[in-house]
Amino acid sequence: MYKANYKKYTLKFKNPSGTSRGILTEKPTYFIKIWDDASPSAIGIGECSALKGLSIDDVENYEDVLVDVCKNINDYTQDYKNKLVKFPSICFGIETALLDLKNGGKQILFPSPFAEGYEGIPINGLIWMGGIGFIKEQLKKKIEEGYRCIKIKIGGIEFEEELKLLNGLRQQYPENYFEIRLDANGAFTATDVKEKLRRLSKHKIHSIEQPIKQGDWAAMAELCKTSPIPIALDEELIGVNTYEEKEKLVSQILPQYIILKPSLLGGFKQCEEWIEIANKYKVGWWITSALESNIGLNAIAQWTFTLNNKLPQGLGTGQLYTNNIKSPLLIGDSKLWYMNDDWSLSVIMEE
Repeated sequence: MYKANYKKYTLKFKNPSGTSRGILTEKPTYFIKIWDDASPSAIGIGECSALKGLSIDDVENYEDVLVDVCKNINDYTQDYKNKLVKFPSICFGIETALLDLKNGGKQILFPSPFAEGYEGIPINGLIWMGGIGFIKEQLKKKIEEGYRCIKIKIGGIEFEEELKLLNGLRQQYPENYFEIRLDANGAFTATDVKEKLRRLSKHKIHSIEQPIKQGDWAAMAELCKTSPIPIALDEELIGVNTYEEKEKLVSQILPQYIILKPSLLGGFKQCEEWIEIANKYKVGWWITSALESNIGLNAIAQWTFTLNNKLPQGLGTGQLYTNNIKSPLLIGDSKLWYMNDDWSLSVIMEE
C-alpha cells in the first residue's frame, strides 16, 4: 500500500523576472512524497508546480486537491491521468514521484549517460524581460558564456526598443554566431501581428513562440502559413488533453514547432503523445521547463535526454532562485549536466 504527503515550498527569484503577464519575485511549489508502506526507507519525490496566470490548475482549491490525493493515494495512482485531468501539474508530480520510487528513491528516474554525468543536454540561454539595461546585461553574460542559442522574451518594453536591440545584436553578432528565439507570450494582437513579424524577421530569427494569445486556431493557422518567422505553439497546447484533441490542433494549425512543458501538460506520457503527433505531421518540437525547482527540472532533464532531440532545449531555469534545492545539475559550455549525486533534500523530507 502506498502512502503520501506533500510540502509547500516558496522559491525566491534572484532577480525579479518579467514576462508579458507580469513580474515574478517568488513562486510557490509543492513537493509530493510517495512510499510503499512495506518498504518505507525508499521515498519517491515529485514536484507539483503550477504557474500563476498560465496553468489551468492555478485555482483556489489546488491545495485541497493535494490533500485528497495524499489521503487517497492508492486510488489516484491507479488512474491519476483521468482523475486529475484538470490538474496537470499534480499529474506530473505523481508520475515523477512514482518513477523515482520505482528506481529506489535516488532521483534517478531515467538511467542514461546524462544521469551518469557523461553527456550534457544543449540548452538555450534565457533572457528575461525588464528595462533595456537589464536585457543588455543578460545578453552580454549569455554571449560571454558561449551560448549558441539565445531565447529573448519580448512584449515587455516598447516594440521599437526591442527592434533596436535586435538590430544592434545582429550587427555585432551575425546569424552564424548564435540563433535567436523569441517568446512573445501572446503579446501581439490580430491587427499588429503581421507587421511586427515582418519587421522582426529582418533580424534572422529562428522562431517565435505564441505571437498571439491562444484560442484562435483559425488566426494562428493563417499566421503559420504566412509568417516570415517560424512559429512555435506554447500556451496553445495547455488544456488540450485527449489524443484526438491534440491531433486536431496540430493538423488544423500546422505550426512549425510545438513546445512541451510537462508540468503544464500533464506529465511525460501526455507530452509523448504530442511528440508522436508532431512527428506524424512533420512539426518540430523541443522541451522546456516551467520554473520548477531542481526536483522537477531534474526529472524533465533526465526524460528529455532519452528523447534524443538535438535542438537546444529550454532547461536553463535552475539558476533563477536564491533558495533552490541543492542538486547535481550544473550548466557549462551551454549545456545542462548532471555532475554527481550531491542532493540536499532536507527541506523536502521535513514533515
